[in-house]
Amino acid sequence: MTKAIAIAAGAGLILVYAGLMLLVVPTIQLQGASQPEGFEGHTETEIRGRELYISLGCVYCHSQQPRDPSQTRADQEFGWGRPSVPADYTYQGPHLLGTMRTGPDLFNIGARQPSVDWQLAHLYNPRAVVSWSTMPSYPFLFKEMDIVLEDMKEVHLPEEYQPEAGHVVAKPEALALVEYLLSMDHTYPVELLQADESAEDGDDEQAAEAAAEESSS
Repeated sequence: MTKAIAIAAGAGLILVYAGLMLLVVPTIQLQGASQPEGFEGHTETEIRGRELYISLGCVYCHSQQPRDPSQTRADQEFGWGRPSVPADYTYQGPHLLGTMRTGPDLFNIGARQPSVDWQLAHLYNPRAVVSWSTMPSYPFLFKEMDIVLEDMKEVHLPEEYQPEAGHVVAKPEALALVEYLLSMDHTYPVELLQADESAEDGDDEQAAEAAAEESSS
């Protein structure tokens, strides 16, 4: 009986400690985070695009949190932008930080790829713009039309990806998703968090090699 009580008490303490470290302490630390200058909330269209981003499972393959150079320089070598800070997520709920990078980090995709045409072609068929991409296609966000009307947005594709007849036109869902992606431009100035400058030289060399392989592929 005494042993069972000790086990239960130990488990309870672990749960309390985990709750403090994962919930209470971060909440206290982030209370001082304020909206950066130049940062604006999402429009209604961007919010619809963000909801579609979530429903399509994009968060399972893409992160939105470049790491600090003290952890690794790979994110900067890849050109994913400055390290993110708490204030960057002022208007987000739920936060879409991500846990995997099957695809690149999208924290600054709006600055890296600001072309609407590129984004639409990439959603229709990623191989149309990145030949080695493993990202799935989303043809259901588009429709084929015999005639492109004035209020429609045609998707410009390489010849080998064009339909046999007609034109590929973006549906409102595709346009909303692209608008959300383009809103991810975090090039405004922020006060970066102070990090421990203790990255290992070996890690930095590996990051540079990885970035070189990525850029040459």
